Amino acid sequence: MDVNAGIFQYAYFVEDIEASAIEFAKTLGAGPFFVAKHHKTDQFEYKGTPVEADVSYAFGYAGHCQIQLIQQHDQQPSIYRDMFGDGGYGLHHVARLEADYDGAKSALEAQGFEKACELFANDVWACYYDTRAKIHCYTEIHAITDRILATFERWRSAHANWDGKGDVIVTHGRGA
Repeated sequence: MDVNAGIFQYAYFVEDIEASAIEFAKTLGAGPFFVAKHHKTDQFEYKGTPVEADVSYAFGYAGHCQIQLIQQHDQQPSIYRDMFGDGGYGLHHVARLEADYDGAKSALEAQGFEKACELFANDVWACYYDTRAKIHCYTEIHAITDRILATFERWRSAHANWDGKGDVIVTHGRGA
């Protein structure tokens, strides 16, 4: 794990991503938010089982920090339902971009943390470790690819050039 990589994202489990995006924009000046409704992965494993919940995501920036909003539309078992039962919402995870994805996973496992899920989508791997006992949220390890860096830069640039008066919600298509 690259100890200098740092946290690049704070992710919140929310009841309604569009309403939450508007509130994050009003309160923190975050936005615009790029929304991926009913996101599907190429491969998904939750606690060793191929189970994928129906979730929508919104991604935006507040300064240099990426904010992710997550809404689950079903009752499938998930890392979101594990942390928040019905009606519970809040900070769900922090995320790190890691050049050495496998090394970062090994470092968390060496500390005794269990992998809760792993996914592959749009040519990039990501996994979540249950670090709640130590830091009160999950930790996401996100592999680095040129494509994902370009996507994040496009979102960051949209934030830097956003006057806060334009659309808060922007549709984000698969792989866009």
